[in-house]
Amino acid sequence: MSKEYFYPELDLVEKNGKRYYLDSNNHPVPSVTTILSLTSNKSGVDEWRRRVGSKKADEIVHESTVIGSAVHEAIENYLSDQKWDSFDRDRLGLISKSITNKFIETGLTDITKIWGLESGLILDGLYAGTADCIGIYKDKPAIIDFKTARKIKKKEWIEDYFLQCCAYANAHNVMFDTNIKDLIILMVDRDLMFKEFHITEHEFPFYTDKWKKRLIKYHNNY
Repeated sequence: MSKEYFYPELDLVEKNGKRYYLDSNNHPVPSVTTILSLTSNKSGVDEWRRRVGSKKADEIVHESTVIGSAVHEAIENYLSDQKWDSFDRDRLGLISKSITNKFIETGLTDITKIWGLESGLILDGLYAGTADCIGIYKDKPAIIDFKTARKIKKKEWIEDYFLQCCAYANAHNVMFDTNIKDLIILMVDRDLMFKEFHITEHEFPFYTDKWKKRLIKYHNNY
C-alpha cells in the first residue's frame, strides 16, 4: 500500500431501494452502479430469467452474490497483508476459496503498487462510488476491478464493467489531478479460468463518452 491520496469516507443513504452517497455539500448523489442499473438495457437479463425460471434465477443470483462478496473481501485482506483465508466450510465457501486462490496465483501478480482498496470517489452533484483497487498495473496507473463469474464472459457482454471503471477513473482524475486511462477487469470463473480485460488509453475516450451519455440519461430521467 502506498498512501499517495486521501480517499474520502462515503456516507451511504438508501432511497427507493437504491444506493446514494452524500457529497461534500451533503446532497445525495447516485452511486455509479445505480446509474448503470437504471440506464441499462435489461432485455437480456429478462429473457434469461424467463428461460431458467424466477426461482432458479434467484438462486443463481444469490449464490453469485455470496461468492462475489466472499472473494472481494478475501482479496482486499490479502492485498492489505491481513488474514484472508477465512471462508465458510460449505460449498459456496469452498468455491470462494478456490477462486480467491486463482486470483492470488494468477490475477494479482501484475499489481505492483496499491494506492487504495475499496476507495471512495465522488464528484459533487454527479455521482460517487467505491473502486475495488487503484494503483499501478503493468507499470501504468489504473482502476482495477475484480469480478467472479459462472463462466468467463465475452468482452462485448461486459461494457457496463468498463463504464463503471471509467466513471471511477474520471472521478479520480478530477479529484487528484491524475491521468488514469487504463481500466482493468480481472475475472475468474467457477472452472477457475482466468481472464484479463484491459482497456487502454486509446480506448479510454470511447468509454468516457459512453459513460457521459449514461450519466446525462440518468440525470435527465431521474
